[in-house]
Amino acid sequence: MKTLGEVIVQLDNVSKTFPGGIQAVKDVSLQIHRSEVVCIIGPSGSGKSTLLRCINGLEDVDAGSVVVDGIPLDRKKEHRDEIRREVGMVFQSFNLFPHMTVRGNVGLAQKRVRGRSDAEADEVTMTLLEKVGIADKIDAYPGQLSGGQQQRVAIARALAMNPRVMLFDEATSALDPEMIGEVLAVMRELAIEGMTMAVVTHEMGFAREVADRVVFMDEGAVVEIAGAQEFFESATEERARDFLSKVL
Repeated sequence: MKTLGEVIVQLDNVSKTFPGGIQAVKDVSLQIHRSEVVCIIGPSGSGKSTLLRCINGLEDVDAGSVVVDGIPLDRKKEHRDEIRREVGMVFQSFNLFPHMTVRGNVGLAQKRVRGRSDAEADEVTMTLLEKVGIADKIDAYPGQLSGGQQQRVAIARALAMNPRVMLFDEATSALDPEMIGEVLAVMRELAIEGMTMAVVTHEMGFAREVADRVVFMDEGAVVEIAGAQEFFESATEERARDFLSKVL
């Protein structure tokens, strides 16, 4: 088993309720360690994506606290800005700028946020596009790419900011089946390299293979947390066993 580093993400008693009284996240406490891969699974509507969005402040929490690498996610703008700089996120939809080439999409935030020159941003962009296997598409527009290629551009864009943590919110669920594997391969390589990752996924095979720990959520609450092998082979909670019986 991997030796875990220090805690880099700390959630204590986090709750989030949306208008209409829908409590999406209920009193969740969770630690994510440096270089750890945590897969968050559960039925649709269980609060997985909302929990992920609470980590980088895309959703404000109603109760509890979030700390990322020692930075509290509070009302201070400088804290929020720093966390958003240091936490990369890949969404279900690719969110690429359609009027920009791949070079422009990956380079924009590097220049505006990290202050890199055009040449520096281009060098980082090319290195990362080679890493995700689409360096030949650097001057293509998103509309000229497959869904799997667009998602790999989105991953490269997030990595270009040198994040301390990567969040993946169902990064393969909008893809055709034959394209899922190419994105999972990139994510698998990041895990091998030691990237700290929190992954909301419906890909149970990926979770079983790559996750250090699995977090199972239902109705906004964390029902069970266990090592991946332990969870998939002998989950202790009945609700988790029932879920696995339907998806495996």
